[in-house]
Amino acid sequence: MPVDQRQQHDDPFEGRIGDALRRAGDSFVADGQALVGGGAARGRRLLFRRRAAVLGGVAGIALVGVGGALLLPGGGDGPDGTLTVAASDAPRDDDGKVSGADLVRTLKRLMPEGEFSEAQGRGTGAKEGPYARVVYDDGKGAAAVQVGLSRIDPRSDEALHATQCPDTNQSNYDACRSNKLEDGSTLMVHQGYTFADGRENTRLWLANVVTPQGYFVTVSEWNSPIEKGAPVTRKAPPLPWSELAEIATHPYWVKAIEAMPDDRTERSPSKDPSPGSAEPPLVGGEAIRTTLVGLVPKGLRVVLDGTGRTDFAYVVLDDGKGRSLVQANVQLGGPTSLFGPDAETLPDGTKVVTRQGPGEKGGKDVVVWTVDTLRPDGTRVTVSAFNSGAQHTTATRDTPALTMAQLKAVATSDEWAGIG
Repeated sequence: MPVDQRQQHDDPFEGRIGDALRRAGDSFVADGQALVGGGAARGRRLLFRRRAAVLGGVAGIALVGVGGALLLPGGGDGPDGTLTVAASDAPRDDDGKVSGADLVRTLKRLMPEGEFSEAQGRGTGAKEGPYARVVYDDGKGAAAVQVGLSRIDPRSDEALHATQCPDTNQSNYDACRSNKLEDGSTLMVHQGYTFADGRENTRLWLANVVTPQGYFVTVSEWNSPIEKGAPVTRKAPPLPWSELAEIATHPYWVKAIEAMPDDRTERSPSKDPSPGSAEPPLVGGEAIRTTLVGLVPKGLRVVLDGTGRTDFAYVVLDDGKGRSLVQANVQLGGPTSLFGPDAETLPDGTKVVTRQGPGEKGGKDVVVWTVDTLRPDGTRVTVSAFNSGAQHTTATRDTPALTMAQLKAVATSDEWAGIG
């Protein structure tokens, strides 16, 4: 879907983890398209699209659904953000040095005693990458559990985003911990929901591990045998925090990743890029935050602010009539042909698209107003305002603290020029 045709107000955590797991999505995506085939520049554009797009649901976590659909809400290429993988991945013993059957057997062995069914898996030799998935029942209800394996640049933003807990003002979840392990790996355990807007009661808990060598392990579990679209079968996923972390950090997964062919490795950023493949620079989140704070109109008090490492920052304003979230997304050097013919064109060539509509993160009566701009040099600035201090909380006022005219003034300000 063309990005300029969508209402745009994204949650950075949802976008960034989805991006990271999509990069690890070699483990899931059959056609290899997501971020791997297109390279980091395309990946960043996809990330920006989600950060500037409607936020629907999961805390940016990849979900492999029954029948093999990789669910990346807000970020997939298919309906509801789905990416298609093989309709059936019955575990085999001949699809790699570590086979899909091996991975499934190991996942079962590492889990507590219970009944297993609906096993799926791919081995390290599979073009699409290795993963294992089972439906597990400990007598308290069936639950989907899966592990995905890949390689990732451990110095990259994607690695950081995969292991960094989200800003609590920006994401709706129950708990999250991130810490360094003795071997230098980073482990994040996150307990949240398939859909942050509450459209379903499905809980999603996961553990992500990124090692210093760039081995990426993600273990996910749900309180349902199907990741979305079905009633829950239990109050919570079966594996408590400690067991989920223990499975994710088991050394077997590292050995399996080491068995993957070299062509499953992301191109190192230290290598010289091919001619014409230079990537546009990322914009530091702190620079965006400073600029956004400086553009807040007089009479409005900044009561809270935050930032992503790159591309994104937000402020929460209060004019005495209730809190209002305002967020900005900035991308440099993107395509200049994204906006359609209906976009307003300013004298300097900047294209402007405005939108007003309901929020989509579950907050009662929340609305979002957005001004999306694209400059002739490819700089894209998207500013959104809400009538609540957070997208997932109840509205605190009838309309956002900034008018559409004020939002446009912020988004088109010359202060964004040269921010990179």
